[in-house]
Amino acid sequence: MKKFVAAAAGGVMAGLLVTTQVAGPLLAQENARQSNVYEQLDLFGDIFERIRAQYVEEVDEADLIEAAINGMLTSLDPHSSYLSPDDAEDMRVQTRGEFGGLGIEVTQEDGLVKVVSPIDGTPADEAGIEAGDYITHVDGEGVLGLTLDQAVEMMRGPVGSEIVITVLREGEPEPFDVSIIRDTIKLTAVRSRTVGNSVVLRVTTFNDQTTPNLEAGLKKQVEELGGMENVTGIVLDLRNNPGGLLTQAIKVSDSFLEKGEIVSTRGRNPQDGERYNATPGDLAEGKPIVVLINGGSASASEIVAGALQDHRRAIVVGTKSFGKGSVQTVMPLRGDGAMRLTTARYYTPSGRSIQALGVSPDIVVAQPRRAPAATEEEETNTNRRFRGEADLRGSLNNDSLSEDEVRQIEEDRKKAEEAAKLREEDYQLAYAIDILKGLSALGPKE
Repeated sequence: MKKFVAAAAGGVMAGLLVTTQVAGPLLAQENARQSNVYEQLDLFGDIFERIRAQYVEEVDEADLIEAAINGMLTSLDPHSSYLSPDDAEDMRVQTRGEFGGLGIEVTQEDGLVKVVSPIDGTPADEAGIEAGDYITHVDGEGVLGLTLDQAVEMMRGPVGSEIVITVLREGEPEPFDVSIIRDTIKLTAVRSRTVGNSVVLRVTTFNDQTTPNLEAGLKKQVEELGGMENVTGIVLDLRNNPGGLLTQAIKVSDSFLEKGEIVSTRGRNPQDGERYNATPGDLAEGKPIVVLINGGSASASEIVAGALQDHRRAIVVGTKSFGKGSVQTVMPLRGDGAMRLTTARYYTPSGRSIQALGVSPDIVVAQPRRAPAATEEEETNTNRRFRGEADLRGSLNNDSLSEDEVRQIEEDRKKAEEAAKLREEDYQLAYAIDILKGLSALGPKE
């Protein structure tokens, strides 16, 4: 017994010794780190005073501090930044769905401003700006070396004023100028329509109006088709959608899922992670869904596409999405400013991160570039109608069909011709509609 107690005591002593030996260096290391931080802050103060006293022109101290704060944040990643009181208010206005500007969502890459996507129906969209374009100059002034906020500030201006941006585009040999008239940007979060018996829901952004617009638009189109039993399927068009509110991405995904995980977020500390699950109820009532994405589909769009894809609730068609798989938290600061800070990465239900990789479509379908306008002769040759049996003089009538059946065949032929026309206008959308038609044709017959 005495030997046991001694051994135990020796173990305790050894444990205390090891703890002291480990904790000592750690404590010293922490003290050294804090000392280095204070030295760096002293260095910042020295530089600040030198600029105030010796810079060639008088400077505004508040502007210097703001620039330093923004520089610290933008050095982290392209999506973290400082928002001045004006910028913070602009962001709140954009979230509500109406603001002034060009109508483009941008990020920064290699010092240049890169277009994530133009917003439907905005001046930038109408001027032909495309996802993936690089903006090198604004009104002749280069943006290389500027922060993203500084470059965006250059593009702001009064509604009705003109701006000339220089665009570098893949496939074009030289940069070219695009003239745009600034306008008030009124975002319609969701536009709905029918193509044949399919409902097309075009989601342009994720703001406070997205889910209400989606529900109302789907309900209206279903009623016009005479009920969900007459609906072939739904196309959820997320192309050139730069994202927006995480809460809205979750609600839109939940609209078409009955159960299961939608998305999870993981921050620096494991305990900060969150998981969001679907609740019962499917607005589409089990009808097939095709999700359209492209390189301009980012952030919240990728959450929706990834969730529906992982749950095999939708077929994803198009091209690889943008690849923004991080979550930004906007934190209010004193003086009405705010800080946009990347606080987490998000993961699809299968546990995959989209960061820098994007969502890969189930079926890759590229959108062909618009061909040059055809000459009148080429247009005539293309649309030339070939003669068939019915055009021959004295041809026999079809005696196996009633008038109603003939009329139905002619209506089906007209729909097919309209579908062919859609392929010329929007090949990716036409492809999605064809998939829904195919799935409907293979479905159970009642």
